[in-house]
Amino acid sequence: MSSVLRAWRIGRVLLRYRLDDLLEGTPVEPWLKLARPFVPRASAEIAVLPRGARLRLALQELGPIFVKFGQILSTRRDLVPGDIAEELSLLQDRVAPFDGDVARDIVEATLGRKVADAYESFDTAPLASASIAQVHAATLHGGRKVVVKVLRPDIEQQIAADVALLKTIAGIIERTHPAADKIRPREIVTEVKSTLAAELDLQREGANASVLRRFWLNSSDLYVPEVIWSHTAERALTLERVYGIPSDDIVALTAAGINLHALAAKGVRVFYTQVFRDNFFHADAHAGNIWVDAERRDNPRFIAVDFGIMGQLSSEDQYYLAENFMAIFNRDYRRIAELHVQAGWMPSHIRMDELEAAVRSVCEPYFTRPLSEISLAEVLIKLFRMAQRYELTLQPQLILLQKTLLNIEGVGRLLDPKLDIWAVARPVLEKILVERYSPQRLAAEFRKRLPELITHAPEMPRLLHSWLTQQVEGRHELRIRSVELAELTKAAKEGQKRMVAAILGTGLLIAAAVLYGFEAGGPRFFSIPAAAWIAGLGGLWALLAAWPRR
Repeated sequence: MSSVLRAWRIGRVLLRYRLDDLLEGTPVEPWLKLARPFVPRASAEIAVLPRGARLRLALQELGPIFVKFGQILSTRRDLVPGDIAEELSLLQDRVAPFDGDVARDIVEATLGRKVADAYESFDTAPLASASIAQVHAATLHGGRKVVVKVLRPDIEQQIAADVALLKTIAGIIERTHPAADKIRPREIVTEVKSTLAAELDLQREGANASVLRRFWLNSSDLYVPEVIWSHTAERALTLERVYGIPSDDIVALTAAGINLHALAAKGVRVFYTQVFRDNFFHADAHAGNIWVDAERRDNPRFIAVDFGIMGQLSSEDQYYLAENFMAIFNRDYRRIAELHVQAGWMPSHIRMDELEAAVRSVCEPYFTRPLSEISLAEVLIKLFRMAQRYELTLQPQLILLQKTLLNIEGVGRLLDPKLDIWAVARPVLEKILVERYSPQRLAAEFRKRLPELITHAPEMPRLLHSWLTQQVEGRHELRIRSVELAELTKAAKEGQKRMVAAILGTGLLIAAAVLYGFEAGGPRFFSIPAAAWIAGLGGLWALLAAWPRR
């Protein structure tokens, strides 16, 4: 019953913000039309807003889980139209706080001890409140200032219920929407679920912060607060308290005397270093999560907070992405096309000359502008969108990186509108690539793997002899084990079942027709019309069972 009421509330909000056009052609549309007269119309100001803005307002009204859903959706620019993604990226995680005494009870239950035993003081008035958790100021015994991040009460049940409802809606859209293959609703919901699951484990967030801190310890560019592990568990995370100015507060930064030009360049360098040196980057790098140390004026430093969403790339994607950037810097369109195929992002049957021409058509217009006006993120996004027409297969990590690159460039240009991102990024990338693929680095990797090679070395002569024998005797065996093969086997079995059902259904329908034809005369040992109806209904049932499901 609660799911029905929740669905009704969602329907009312969709109608009030005139978002029913997003569900045109689905089974939900007739029900929304029936309900429309009973739902108050949106105000004139809302009615004239574009669909993205109306969707953003609707998600804010539906509550914190839907706000988080919209934030995650804004990162999937391969699945969501650009105008909607832009609006959803404006969603702010500012929601009403829950009772501070409840937060204290959650901390005690999680840590297994009284708050008074764990902390010298614990402020029940929250510093900040978001959709998943809220933050409280506290002091450890000994006087160290900390913050405690606490999950909302019953948040897991709320998320599970809303995700289940979203799955149901996604299933309906997938079966009925004419553009379901482009929208891919189930994929969207799956990603939302996995991202939310990661954010529900504050111990995992603490581990993210700890790793990032280790990479940037004693750095003059980025500071990461220390995790207090003795006061951290799955539902409560204790961090060193830090103070700073949000990176988009230009007035406050200017008043503090911060060198904005140096700060903007550092932001770009930090991002490319995180991605290509450490392969561990802050993937929710909006201004609310990236602060500036107000104590360092001429040599400014960023402060990172909120480590729920971190990004990593496979070593192959990392290499191909770096090479793509270098090819863009050098305007080598053929190389960009080759890299997209070599990386496995696109099928090998694509004609290279056509792909090169398409890449040229995307990149060349940008080079008519001054380099300081070119956005690498914008070029990369347009390249991926172009490649989608050529059967691009893109990993979610790359989409996450696109979104982060957009955030970083946005903050950088806000701090310094004349920032030449290309001039800042290129030497950083070149240096990292030289170090990563230097003979010394390769020798170090070889030494690291040497024990493994030595362990397997005695087996090599036997394996080589066995393989050569199979080749000479013409009995080489090919063994394939994959998820795809299992899916093909499953599909074949389903196809056989549908074939049998179709033959049975057709046969029963023919039998029904023959029996019905006997009705006019002949001996009647049983009710021929009844038998005909039974056979006909059985035939229809069998044919429906044979009908392929989407």
